[in-house]
Amino acid sequence: MISVTEWQKIGVGITGFGAFFILLGVLLYFDSVLLAFGNLLFLTGLSLIIGLRKTLFFFFQRHKLKGTSFFLGGVVVVLLRWPLLGMFLETYGFFSLFRGFFPVAFGFLGNAFNIPFLSELFRRFQGSSSMV
Repeated sequence: MISVTEWQKIGVGITGFGAFFILLGVLLYFDSVLLAFGNLLFLTGLSLIIGLRKTLFFFFQRHKLKGTSFFLGGVVVVLLRWPLLGMFLETYGFFSLFRGFFPVAFGFLGNAFNIPFLSELFRRFQGSSSMV
């Protein structure tokens, strides 16, 4: 069993609030204050979850420097009140940083069809969309 510290629990909450504020900022036509606050909360929560040293090691690996520069540059651009450009930079940096994780996530989603409840749910959704 994996033990979760209190700091990690707080980090999950802060990361969730960060994602919420980013989503709210995008829904409210790229409100720069909400996006900036969401970015700061997201990065703070991430460093609380995995630790400051591991966060710095993740972002500043040699092969991830391009993605890191775009992501953190986008955060700075959002803080300078250019939210649309900043979010484009952040999105490119995010995909560049986590491109090694996407095949794992898609592989998991492919295996989700083998789970009894989910496979039945997917079959129902597939059946309802073919009738249209």
